[in-house]
Amino acid sequence: MTRSISITSGISFGSGEPPLFIAGPCVIESREHALKMAHILLKIRDELKINLVYKASFDKANRSSIDSFRGPGLAAGLAILEAVRGETGLPLLSDIHEPQQAAPAAEVLDILQIPAFLCRQTDLIAAAARTGKAVGVKKGQFLSPEETRNILEKGHEVGNDRLFITERGTSFGYQNLVVDMRGFPIMHDLGTPVVYDITHSMQRPGGEGKQTGGTPQFARPLARAAAAAGADGFFMEVHDNPPAALSDRTTQIRPEAARDIIRDVLAIRSALEM
Repeated sequence: MTRSISITSGISFGSGEPPLFIAGPCVIESREHALKMAHILLKIRDELKINLVYKASFDKANRSSIDSFRGPGLAAGLAILEAVRGETGLPLLSDIHEPQQAAPAAEVLDILQIPAFLCRQTDLIAAAARTGKAVGVKKGQFLSPEETRNILEKGHEVGNDRLFITERGTSFGYQNLVVDMRGFPIMHDLGTPVVYDITHSMQRPGGEGKQTGGTPQFARPLARAAAAAGADGFFMEVHDNPPAALSDRTTQIRPEAARDIIRDVLAIRSALEM
């Protein structure tokens, strides 16, 4: 059976706890934009009375093209995220790509995230887990739900039981991802909360040549389906102007759409608890 894990002293999720929402721009585009989005999301959090973690990547190392925007980097990016916390009090999540990034990132972040393409990198997972922080691991689109047991065991082996899995779909032919809703109860049986990644399950990897394509029209119905299937949390990249975004412009969600999705999820969760 699934269990709850603590994110901060006031927030835990899983095993019947209120759903966790992870939201923010794909990448830190600037200090000003990061803070702007944090205040927008803080308003949504307070309006809907939800548990929300702010996310933004300081480096997008897994990009389609060498010319793609990657972000400000580790030191500058963490400084911007510290400013976000200072102004809003929101908990923080960002990706790490190398074991040596784990310790400095853990000084700022509440959740260290392992990208999907790196979900089998033992040294990276172990380094993240050794910090003692919560660790969210994106399930690679090449893994079955059952195989995530090995990811969890790597964290447990170094003494951290605060790992969770994020479902982002499975490769279905070329440039297409499909979410198998059976994965939520399967991974719950491994004893972990499961987050549904709304944004990246809509991707068409490499679908625009040097950029990733997407199908944002499916965000709301897929989020509803995942809520009904038992997802404990929901990850969404939120941007005030997706067509102008410097990363994932075809799949980032506008704040008003994010608000609607959150309301849907809360209504479905409430219905399931009746």
